[in-house]
Amino acid sequence: METFSRRARLGDLLARAVVCGLFLVLAVNLWGDFQRTGRLTGLLLLVSELLVAVFTLARQRTLDVDRSRIALLLTAVSVAGPPLLRTSTQGGLVPDALTVALSAAGLAIVVVGKLALGRSFGIVPANRGVVTAGPYGFVRHPIYAGYLITHLAFLAAHPSLGNLLIILIADAALIGRAFREEQTLEKDDRYQAYCRRVAWHLVPGVF
Repeated sequence: METFSRRARLGDLLARAVVCGLFLVLAVNLWGDFQRTGRLTGLLLLVSELLVAVFTLARQRTLDVDRSRIALLLTAVSVAGPPLLRTSTQGGLVPDALTVALSAAGLAIVVVGKLALGRSFGIVPANRGVVTAGPYGFVRHPIYAGYLITHLAFLAAHPSLGNLLIILIADAALIGRAFREEQTLEKDDRYQAYCRRVAWHLVPGVF
């Protein structure tokens, strides 16, 4: 049991280090683009990913974690995807003002969702407590919904086949991760009651 606990602690430290390392890679690319072009969409994505790093470092530990291979794979792909996105020199699909507004809306959802979670935030599917306040009264995964919006805004601002493939793969993994989280939490009676009140996963009235 002690060996498992030590292994879990080491795995937790490694996960935190990887998340911070990926954020630094993204920061170099997006900050450089902002200095060259002044475009804000990428910078807003950077703020969103900074929150991932900060909350990952500050999160509380839990023993009720889904350590299955599929959960770890989905987590790894969804977390590694955004730092691989790259800015482009060509114009966006829509005016910059629209992608900035869309990205800002997604970021606002992420911030409010993470403030509601507090130290219950995590990247691997786990039960760190059932949160029902704030945006969680509308959908079960508001933070993920915010991520999807910021990713869409970034793709519209920096369209490329590479970015499209990364977002499709990473966000598919993100949705899969959301379902794995629900499977982990559904063992909790409080979460079962919560799901009876909030039926939507990401978009109210749609999904």
